[in-house]
Amino acid sequence: MKISDIAEVINETVKEPSKSGIDVFVGLEHYDIAEPVIKRFGSTQMLSTAAKVFKKGDVLIARRNVYLQRAAMAPFSGLTSGDSIVLRVKDNFDTKETDYETMSKLLPFILNSIDFWDYANTNADGTMSKRLSPALLLDYEFDLPSIEEQKLRAEKLWAAYEVKQSYLKMIKATQEMVQSQFIENFDFRELNLNTPSNDFDDLCYDDTASCTKIPACEYLSSGKYAIYDQSQDNVVAGYSDEEQGLCKNYPAVLFGDHSRVIKYIDEPFFIGADGVKIIRPKTDNILPEFLFYDLKYHTIPNTGYNRHFKYIKMLKLTKATIDEQNKFLDFAHQADKSEF
Repeated sequence: MKISDIAEVINETVKEPSKSGIDVFVGLEHYDIAEPVIKRFGSTQMLSTAAKVFKKGDVLIARRNVYLQRAAMAPFSGLTSGDSIVLRVKDNFDTKETDYETMSKLLPFILNSIDFWDYANTNADGTMSKRLSPALLLDYEFDLPSIEEQKLRAEKLWAAYEVKQSYLKMIKATQEMVQSQFIENFDFRELNLNTPSNDFDDLCYDDTASCTKIPACEYLSSGKYAIYDQSQDNVVAGYSDEEQGLCKNYPAVLFGDHSRVIKYIDEPFFIGADGVKIIRPKTDNILPEFLFYDLKYHTIPNTGYNRHFKYIKMLKLTKATIDEQNKFLDFAHQADKSEF
């Protein structure tokens, strides 16, 4: 069976989104990698270009950079970027192999399968930034078990998804507890753009140039070493088995320019083609992992991007002794164990 047998691409557009009366907008930045449901969205108020209409229950697929594996069902109606494909299950498809209700539940998982993304990566147009065409999407072919088995699998998949969401809520609460502990324990200061500090340049340096960037077309779905780029909130973009260009100088803090991504890494790694910077302390008085939390928790007002790199370089870093840093990290490690 092909996608075209049970679904169709919707190309309804709105030329002036801000005047459409629809306030919900889903851009590429609102997808979560390999997640079957759209959970984040923005506003149409500042949009000046045409946008596509989608309805509750439609599946949105990001056309650009297919290696990021972004396809999800929208639990609400709204507008989306021209870089999204809007896919809607037909309510009158001519097949006895499945039915509308079952396929509506299964489609987000079919489009998040390893088989689909291998197909998309292999056949998508382009090299550095592969693009998935609607025609290629509709031509994807897949097998289905019996209708009874489909219903059972759909029930189990959505039950597993709900359990996962419950765990994610507990993880978020744990992370918020760690952040509160940091702010409570230290002389935590937000950046004042009127009186910027030079602490960052005095105490840290940008070591990005020490590592070779891997182009997106060379990312693998599995491998010995992780590749990091600034894709949304998850900096793991792919993997590689190559040794050449491997960053072996660790630990380090990874910062994703123009995004909210930041990560502490303590093993060999690669950086991707898209916007990751490597930050290291200049002094032994700052533990790299403590620096990670310090940069992670700072907020920067009125910049448009929460941690744009040029503003990060203006930060007044948190002052703490090595003993104080280690004490906080012990607490954070215990929280990590709880999350695990």
